[in-house]
Amino acid sequence: MKKPWSISTTVRNPERLRDFLGVLKILEGQPFNSDNQIKYQILLIQHKLYKPTELTREQGGYYKDIEREMPYTVAEQIFNTQRYRDPAMRGRNSVAPMNKMGLCVAKNSADGVRITALGEYFLSEEYDLGKLFFIHFLKWQLPNPASDGFSERDGFAIKPFIGTLHLIKEVNKQWKALGNDPVGITKEEFALFAPTLIHYQNIVAQAEKLIGYRTELRSQTNEANERTFKTRFQKQFAQEFLQTRSTSEVNSLLNNLWDYGDNAIRYFRLTRYIYIRGGGFNIDLEPRRMIEIESILSSDNASPSTFATTDDYIDYLADLNQPVLPWETDVELKNIVRVLAEDINHFVEDLRSKPITIPVFEFRNAPSLNKNELKLYAEELRIYRRKLQELETHFQSQNVEKIKEYIEALSNIHQSVNKKSIELERLTTLAINALNDAIEIKPNYPVGDDNEPTFTAPAGKPDIECFYESFNSVCEVTMLTDRAQWYNEGQPVMRHVRDFEESYPEKGVYCLFVAPRLHQDTIETFWVAIKHGYRGIHQKIVPLSITQLIKLLEVLVSLKESDRRLNHAELSRLYEEIIALTNNVTDSLEWIEQIPATINSWGERMLAR
Repeated sequence: MKKPWSISTTVRNPERLRDFLGVLKILEGQPFNSDNQIKYQILLIQHKLYKPTELTREQGGYYKDIEREMPYTVAEQIFNTQRYRDPAMRGRNSVAPMNKMGLCVAKNSADGVRITALGEYFLSEEYDLGKLFFIHFLKWQLPNPASDGFSERDGFAIKPFIGTLHLIKEVNKQWKALGNDPVGITKEEFALFAPTLIHYQNIVAQAEKLIGYRTELRSQTNEANERTFKTRFQKQFAQEFLQTRSTSEVNSLLNNLWDYGDNAIRYFRLTRYIYIRGGGFNIDLEPRRMIEIESILSSDNASPSTFATTDDYIDYLADLNQPVLPWETDVELKNIVRVLAEDINHFVEDLRSKPITIPVFEFRNAPSLNKNELKLYAEELRIYRRKLQELETHFQSQNVEKIKEYIEALSNIHQSVNKKSIELERLTTLAINALNDAIEIKPNYPVGDDNEPTFTAPAGKPDIECFYESFNSVCEVTMLTDRAQWYNEGQPVMRHVRDFEESYPEKGVYCLFVAPRLHQDTIETFWVAIKHGYRGIHQKIVPLSITQLIKLLEVLVSLKESDRRLNHAELSRLYEEIIALTNNVTDSLEWIEQIPATINSWGERMLAR
């Protein structure tokens, strides 16, 4: 049956995938037979990575108490209580996405569970999520021997990521030929035309359809006509793709395409080879990597390769050294570092016109470097460029109009077209930059070459690290508002704070916690950390709702509009006042109720100076 491609069935949440892989490593070397398939699922329960529905109150208590370790015997009892018809299938299903990505080999026919080189890289402390998915997507193809859901019989012959890059390039080419400036493709166009590009030989024709759709849409004279045209075109497009006039099948396809497109954009962005432009509505090729992109597209037409066996395909996916990247030659690498250096020098010239202190960077003589040195130098240049971009972000964040934009975006975050969790990390980073005279604000989310986040910060690290002259702080943010907020953020936040304190012991450390709404269980956990300590030391955690963070920004705007500043010492005083409330109230509920009044009082004092 004809259908679009999707990555939702292959790739789960990256951090969750990494946790699953870490548990599988316990079984490395052992046969993945029925007994160990069951054991793997039990281990996932033991590590609280999988929660069955049928639990006794006592069993549920292990999940409610994050710090309470679950014995294997309890996890085994929980698993057996479920009475699965095919118990081993649970373990096979849990490992399937990792097998398909080439992160491991865990099959009944294999000699033993093996974590591949790609999997070991993913488990390492130095892993780069962008690099991991770039390696995977370069090689991911349909059909492939590891998946029988996308067959040649159904018309599949595509490497979806490579095909998408070709599609965007071809659309830009055709759009320019019509006398327009290339703008990439809109998110709506992506959802309609990218997942339905299932054969590499249809790239040009698909681009022509997209251009026809765009041209006709722009010719409509009012919004009502636009809606009518969209509905008619999309219905006809779906009918032609599916080769059916079934209303239910057509509607199902169109509904799924928006999810498939959104998911594909999110994961393809991780590679750093596409970026978002046009106010967040257009997807285009990353201009800062055009040498690499042109090399890929000139050497790979997006046609799938042939593999004799599933093992051959998985081994290929797992090989960190394949494919050989076409730009990793002396000539192309020297071109890349030359373009990077030129881009940075232009950037520096622009920054010098602003009151920004440019950090020193030692440019190297590229012609004297060998291939490996050139690769390392290119990464050093990109890291330096990100540092410059962060300095520019901090400078721009001091502008009153920019701060008002942050306030509006935070106020309307639930209506954001971007993934809400990523957007909150981005906006909170901007807000903290705006608030005061930090030495450095360091978000830990991965970014593209445009310095925009491509995903949330990885587990095991604070979302944002903040460095000031007289103190340091971490900032943790979440869009969760129910009890899952406590489960996912309570203990992990305290661990992050303690690890950060140990890494930077020379100054006191605060933790700013931001969420749309603060759950009582989360607040109770922070209350305990403040009053009684965590691992023997009292912590300074300041929980704020998004509304309260906005209030701080509104005070900042008022100060700036009267030519006054807010420095980090004044912010520290607010933090101390919020923490000191715990000495004057009876419980965490009363504490959280008094925080808004404390912020208002602090704001009034700031404005009355």
